[in-house]
Amino acid sequence: MSSLIRLHEAEINSKVKVVQIDPQSRLRKRIMDMGITKGTEIIVEGKAPMGDPIEFQIRGYNLSLRKSEAKDVIVEVI
Repeated sequence: MSSLIRLHEAEINSKVKVVQIDPQSRLRKRIMDMGITKGTEIIVEGKAPMGDPIEFQIRGYNLSLRKSEAKDVIVEVI
């Protein structure tokens, strides 16, 4: 079994699967509205020079999230 990490900790070009969105997150509904739900596969496309924002490929489109948003998503590397 892989260890769980936060989405902002995933390496560039890695593929991850959403395990959970932090239940205490104030952005939970917004994150889910963007298509990030349990079981969704995400590819980390790239990070800005200072690491914020981070670009992801999800459900056939590219999405950029701030580190503060991505930290609320718990994933496993696949």
